[in-house]
This record gives sequence, C-alpha cells and structure tokens, in this order.
Amino acid sequence: MSALWVEVAGWIGALFILGSYTLLTTGRVKPYSRVYQWMNLVGALGFVINGAENRAYPLMTLNIIWVGLAIYSMKKRHRH
Repeated sequence: MSALWVEVAGWIGALFILGSYTLLTTGRVKPYSRVYQWMNLVGALGFVINGAENRAYPLMTLNIIWVGLAIYSMKKRHRH
C-alpha cells in the first residue's frame, strides 16, 4: 500500500473521529444517530489502515474495537 494512501487514511480517520465528537458535544447529533455512528466507523477504519501499515498495534487494536462498537450500535438501533 502506498505511503500516501496510508497517511490519507489516517488523516481522514482523525477528521471523522474529531468531527463526530464535535457534533456530539455541541448537541448537533445524538449518540445513536446514523451520522455519528457512520463517522465513527469510517474514522476508526482509517486509523486501522494507518495503524496496521505503521505497525502501531495498540492504535490498530483500539480502532478495531471502535469499529465493532459502531457496528453493534447501528445494528441495535436498526432493530428498534
């Protein structure tokens, strides 16, 4: 994978995670909203890609769990 692509994935991940947190803390989205969960999912995937390529295993592991939590939340919301 090209170094540029890995860096772009990491920066996109950072922007999505920061953006979702900003929207949540300013009251523009709810924790179970689709926008919030999708932003977290995309952001975490960007960090997983970046962490895997850079062998930053703690970052990668944290974000694999983050992806799982986002998917769990979206499935739970979909059932209700």
